[in-house]
Amino acid sequence: MRERIHGGNWAAYEREYGKRPLDFSANVSPLGVPEGVREAIRGAAGEIDRYPDPACHDLCEAIARHEGRKPEQVLCGSGASDLLYRAVYAIRPRHALITAPCFGEYEAALETVGCSLTRAPLGDMFRINESFLTLIDNNIDLIILCQPNNPSGITIDPSILRRIIAHSAGRHGAPCRVLVDECFVDLLDDPEAYSVKRLLTEYPNLILLRAFTKSYGLAGVRLGYALCSDQALLEDMRRAGPPWAVSQPAIAAGQAALREKDYIARVRELMRTERPWLREQLRALGLTVVPGEANFLLFRSETPLLAPLRERGILLRGCGDFTGLDDTWYRAAVRTREDNERLIAALREVLA
Repeated sequence: MRERIHGGNWAAYEREYGKRPLDFSANVSPLGVPEGVREAIRGAAGEIDRYPDPACHDLCEAIARHEGRKPEQVLCGSGASDLLYRAVYAIRPRHALITAPCFGEYEAALETVGCSLTRAPLGDMFRINESFLTLIDNNIDLIILCQPNNPSGITIDPSILRRIIAHSAGRHGAPCRVLVDECFVDLLDDPEAYSVKRLLTEYPNLILLRAFTKSYGLAGVRLGYALCSDQALLEDMRRAGPPWAVSQPAIAAGQAALREKDYIARVRELMRTERPWLREQLRALGLTVVPGEANFLLFRSETPLLAPLRERGILLRGCGDFTGLDDTWYRAAVRTREDNERLIAALREVLA
């Protein structure tokens, strides 16, 4: 089993340097936690002497209203990663299909149940095309996709994604489950155009994962949810983990976050401005940049960047551990203009 590496390891930096870094390695909202959510977490402190609701009834109802679903189609968990592992434990796939590159936890979760893998290499600027359909043979019983993909930030054409889901549902014999990770979809310019939640009722083989981590800056709270019209599968996923997976402060934070209608709009507007600015600045430094559509950018540099940027107080995500990439690839979150200018200035020094 390969070592799992993630961004956002600010604690290791603080232990080494005794100060907080500027973290471009974690793709969370650069606007910070909404004040209404902070207040809700503080208010929940008076409830922490009691067990939280194991079914998260109130939060599931709020999520259902927000997503236009039924409460029984919602399962809450301790972040999307928790729900990913629950789904794998519940389905127990024998052979899964994933892309290369993709989020490393997909492969790690599948390894825990002894699942074999088929990896679909992403060429042509990391886009999935119709040839992906030819890989869905009768041996595949689970497909995991990310919309938009991590680490490339590239979206899957909605028509192709629908064909993948429909083809998997209509396959002879047992249908193939399709798990779509939409943790970054809310930060796209037009989330509704790319989300497949409207297909949930039509295709019970479809499972969606979403989280409050990226959109609301709640990485430290750990809160996510799954959407699926197959209630038996959701029940199996619920039983695949501990009964109190979501804490009382997390439940309060989630309910408050869903009331922050203007906050997400402000984050999207920031991305519309800063993503193209950062992309062009990186290209101006002679770097190869993938035209990602999310709140991060994947780029390539022949000059090593991690150590010299770390010495300058900046964390970047090295992507050499992603299947299909090597140590010349890096991922940077899109942050505020001030932060982005600091990154570009530091890169200019290093590359010079």
